[in-house]
Amino acid sequence: MARRRGDRGVTAMERLAIRARIGAGERVDAVAAAVGRSRRLVQRVVGHAGGLPPRRPVRSALRLSVAEREEISRGLRAGESFRRIAAGLGRPASTVSREVGANGGRRPYRAHLAEARAATRARRPRRAKLARNRPLRRIVERLLEARWSPQQIAWQLRQDHPNEPEMWVSHETIYQSLFVQGRGALRAELTRCLRSGRARRRPAGRAKPSGELANMVLLSERPAEVDDRAVPGHWEGDLIIGKANRSAIGTLVERQTRYVMLVALPHGRTADAVRVALVERILTLPDELRRSLTWDRGKEMAEHVRFTVDTGVAVYFCDPHSPWQRGSNENTNGLLRQYFPKGTDLSVHDQAHLDTVARELNGRPRQTLGWMKPSEALAKVVASTG
Repeated sequence: MARRRGDRGVTAMERLAIRARIGAGERVDAVAAAVGRSRRLVQRVVGHAGGLPPRRPVRSALRLSVAEREEISRGLRAGESFRRIAAGLGRPASTVSREVGANGGRRPYRAHLAEARAATRARRPRRAKLARNRPLRRIVERLLEARWSPQQIAWQLRQDHPNEPEMWVSHETIYQSLFVQGRGALRAELTRCLRSGRARRRPAGRAKPSGELANMVLLSERPAEVDDRAVPGHWEGDLIIGKANRSAIGTLVERQTRYVMLVALPHGRTADAVRVALVERILTLPDELRRSLTWDRGKEMAEHVRFTVDTGVAVYFCDPHSPWQRGSNENTNGLLRQYFPKGTDLSVHDQAHLDTVARELNGRPRQTLGWMKPSEALAKVVASTG
């Protein structure tokens, strides 16, 4: 039988020494130096031998051993309490209680069966819950396609299935099933339904600076009732920008209810065009919902004084590089990128389409509202003020 190329000139003792040293955790370079061979040859020897046998699992001291499970079984048969059994093992009573409860209770408990179940539970990787549960996966996929966030989906599942824990799933599990495709649970293309559209997490970028405007009233002069969101009618606004012809859409979010209004800008995003479009939308609101508007320092609001004259709505401006001072609006703009991706022409969306998108957003439950929908929150406010 011909000798493998990687084994030429390597004795059986050298091969055994290489595998033993690698198995003990030594680095390849160190092993090569010890046996007087090249690094590549050491790698070939290990590879041609089929790699290294898997290391025997090391049981954590926090886990019960076979002997301890035997002691628990004997104690249960003798009628001893959990505390007494735990004291003999040097373990907390809660550990014994959980162990017995997870294996059928006092009478059915058997040490060998408990050990086998523990070994099964410890196997990795586990199959994801969404991969195991087809009905649950279908619900999650349907809501993702409706552009619900994983947090909203997790909350809704608990409301719809209060007594069925198998139909619950955490938002983190949904994210992991999307981002880690090796888990094989959710379709990869569903990542486009997330507000970011990304298949991985990344830190948010820094806000770009904008120009100075005349006669600005700063956020520090805004009434306290705006900050605590106790009074409705205070709005946050901004533009989301498209690529073609610098198209844009105006976004307005009511601070107390998170209710969203979208504003078409068919004549561009000049200061005068933005003022006219915003005035038209704001004047559709009842008087009790027209109190103030907080905006970034974008030049599109250069006509803010005239806007206030036309609507009676005071305009306040954020500090430089502080988009978090319009947090509700920033969050909403992130949601809107699911409908209006960056780099697309936003001028193709007319007001009727924007109203449809706004209705969909206002129909989603929001965690910050105690899982009430913005449309419900606004209706409640209007009813109380009326």
